[in-house]
Amino acid sequence: MSVAGTSTAPEGRDGRRPPVPRQGADDTAGLGVDPDQLPDGLVVADEQGRVVHFNAAAARVTAVPAAEALGRPLEQALPLEDLEGRRWWQLTDPYGGLAIRVRQPERNLLLPGGREVLVSARYVRDEPLGPVRQVIVCLRDTEARRRTERSHAELIATVAHELRSPLTSVKGFTATLLAKWERFTDDQKRLMLETVDADADRVTRLIAELLDISRIDSGRLEVRRQPVDIGAAVSRHIQAYVAAGQRADRFLLRIEQPLPALWADPDKVDQVLSNLLENAVRHGEGTVTIDVTPSVSPREGEETGTSVTVSDEGPGIPEESMNRVFTRFWRGSKRGGTGLGLYIVKGIVEAHGGTITVGRAPGGGAEFRFTLPVALPACLA
Repeated sequence: MSVAGTSTAPEGRDGRRPPVPRQGADDTAGLGVDPDQLPDGLVVADEQGRVVHFNAAAARVTAVPAAEALGRPLEQALPLEDLEGRRWWQLTDPYGGLAIRVRQPERNLLLPGGREVLVSARYVRDEPLGPVRQVIVCLRDTEARRRTERSHAELIATVAHELRSPLTSVKGFTATLLAKWERFTDDQKRLMLETVDADADRVTRLIAELLDISRIDSGRLEVRRQPVDIGAAVSRHIQAYVAAGQRADRFLLRIEQPLPALWADPDKVDQVLSNLLENAVRHGEGTVTIDVTPSVSPREGEETGTSVTVSDEGPGIPEESMNRVFTRFWRGSKRGGTGLGLYIVKGIVEAHGGTITVGRAPGGGAEFRFTLPVALPACLA
């Protein structure tokens, strides 16, 4: 990489601004698209090193008005520095550097004030090894990428934390049993093995959640539709809670008949119901009410759907948190959980073509309502 020379032809060294070129229909016609409609910042400098295009996204990213940038030397309109504080256009010298270069790969650079921006550049020549006719610069705000990186870092930290506890327990109990098997009674051995079994289930559930997140994020979550009796599915979950020690009168199931025939993935519907009921039991208070009703289908072209509403009488969800409920790592309380369940629930419901909402229940607690389209197979429609 050359470090000699300047970033502009001699005409741009004095820093004086010539008449500002017009950036309008004549300029955009040759591009075939209006630069202001591009999602990324676009800056184009001519053979003299002066800016002839500076689109709306570039103005937003750099906080420099297009009228102020047009006509100025590139290094003045876009005063970039690398992370070591070196002036970027003097360092790369697009007009006077190596004649074999055609581009600069994307990298993090700094705008005045220290704001980071992703920058890549293309050097346009009329012929190989000829002089640079245009420098085309693409600018991208780093905030979206930073959010993604933070999300991935949080996911890794959450997984590490959630795995550490059960694996430590499994390792501790198995090592103890192997080393001192004869010293324990059968009841003590059973208790240790039951704990190991429960912790292994916890690890399995976490791995399943991670796989679901991967499929949801990549759009590869498969839905295998079968006839589903949604009322019977809810009843099974309630019976399981009662068998585990919950009072039977804590649950109120109301089913409005007749319900339309629902075609959905039974395993994934069970996953949605399990998560919503667990949230109501763990984080809510009072009676957990489940209403199953026919409704208008959320999918265009279908008239009917099925809605399930799960509500409780607890403190509910603060108004300021409503818009974060279905995001990763949101936790309604400090009572455990990975904060991934409702994110997965929303992904499953939407994979079915349905919708899910959260609000305040009549009793003051949280109210989750999801609606699934009937989704009859084509052969039965």
